Amino acid sequence: MSVAPTLIDRVTAVSDLIWLGTWNGEPLIPILGQPLPPMVIILLGAGLYLMIGMKGYPLRQLFPALGGLFKKSKNKGAGEISPFAALSTALSGQVGTGNLAGVATAITLGGPGAIFWMWVTALFGMALAFAEGSLAIRFRSQAADGTYRGGPMTYITYGLGPKWTWLAVLFCLGALFSALVTGNGIQANSLGDSANELFGVEEWIGGAVAAIAVFAVIIGGIKSIGKVAETIVPWMAGAYLIMAFAALMINLPYLPETFYRIFAGAFGYDAAAGGFLGAMIMIAIRAGVARGLFSNEAGQGSTPIAHAVAQTNDPAAQGRFAMMGTFIDTIVICTMTALVMLTVAGDFTMTDANGVKQAVEHAWQSDLNGFAMTSGAYAAAFPFLVFGIPIGTLIVSIALILFVFTTLLTWSYYGERAITYLYDLVPGSNLKGEQRLHFIWRCLWCVVIYVGSYQNLETVWRLGDISNAVMTLPNIVALLALSGVVFALAKGDRAAGTDHGRETPKELLEEISGGPGH
Repeated sequence: MSVAPTLIDRVTAVSDLIWLGTWNGEPLIPILGQPLPPMVIILLGAGLYLMIGMKGYPLRQLFPALGGLFKKSKNKGAGEISPFAALSTALSGQVGTGNLAGVATAITLGGPGAIFWMWVTALFGMALAFAEGSLAIRFRSQAADGTYRGGPMTYITYGLGPKWTWLAVLFCLGALFSALVTGNGIQANSLGDSANELFGVEEWIGGAVAAIAVFAVIIGGIKSIGKVAETIVPWMAGAYLIMAFAALMINLPYLPETFYRIFAGAFGYDAAAGGFLGAMIMIAIRAGVARGLFSNEAGQGSTPIAHAVAQTNDPAAQGRFAMMGTFIDTIVICTMTALVMLTVAGDFTMTDANGVKQAVEHAWQSDLNGFAMTSGAYAAAFPFLVFGIPIGTLIVSIALILFVFTTLLTWSYYGERAITYLYDLVPGSNLKGEQRLHFIWRCLWCVVIYVGSYQNLETVWRLGDISNAVMTLPNIVALLALSGVVFALAKGDRAAGTDHGRETPKELLEEISGGPGH
């Protein structure tokens, strides 16, 4: 007797098609016996094309861009927040559950070798991020009240022309749904769970506190969000990295073995099987690429919304800031998380095929999954108890709460910009109507935080995968269509490309202002 598919079955099938390359469990494009996900092909292919077209510009400019993070601007350009605050805002959206739970999932699905492919993804992702950040400044717009705004919807509108408005609308619909699902519901649920485990309070209480705190910040708009992000994110990321470094130093003898596992696993070498296994390579690639893209958002079209409001008139300079976000998120933070899970030794157990529990040395070899794996590794590194909780678990749980909190701030702004673009297409739209819409959206955002904190989100996770794809595909189409402009921007032609429906902004023809700095 056949059973009719449920909603979760249908949603799962579509999600698996997009991100796993399977339909009803069968691979659509099998390579070495493993399915190749369509989104992996699209994002890596676009990143490779842009990297080649720019002649390796993101890699050539990596160290100068890193140096630019520590320089102050001599003169601010037009915009809402400093270039560094724009980067911090974008990073606050990028650094979230993916950096702590997502890395563990990549290792669970693809083994240690997945981390190597996560690095490769980040390098190509830097090309996508540069394209997004530079186009965001090149084609940003000014509202009636003089404030700046931008992102994929504006570089589609002004860079490609009115015939492409449908693509911008599609992006905004995907962005709205993605904001509510992955930028809010999933993050709020993780926050509720963490508050429950850490403080012993009900999930809804943690959600209510978070909703109030988020509302207090987002009611002030992007300047308030940027100020909080600029203050919290550097310290938050720095403290986390110091803790990770300390855990690695405590377990230093295991580190060489960790790197061996990463590189051997990346190319399918299995010592136990006595050679190289092609299927293992594909599994590692699929897991590393998928989790890497989920974490750093390169190509998704979210981060250029933050970079568009930077106080600069130099598209390439902000593009370099944008690519630094991808580098910091994946090459730095995700890598440190992975190394801790692969290196720290402790008393872990795993259940074999016969149901017998066996002792294992590292968290990644155990039965732990997701954030529990990350938390377990840090607990093994720092086992001293505080209020009955290992200090490692306590610190990493607080880090997760802070990561999620800042993600909730930034994604509220992304959703706000998407709904504003759609509203502006309606005849009779005006500035006062926009302001009312912003207030309603901010209130709704905080209600969703509260509700999402205590819900079962199995279906929501899958819906989030689909909405991310709906958001990503229009953005990738725009990046490829405007690739010639990106290549020219990388060469320093700040007014490259054609403006449709408006004059080229005068700021792009003036002396450079608001370059790298704070």
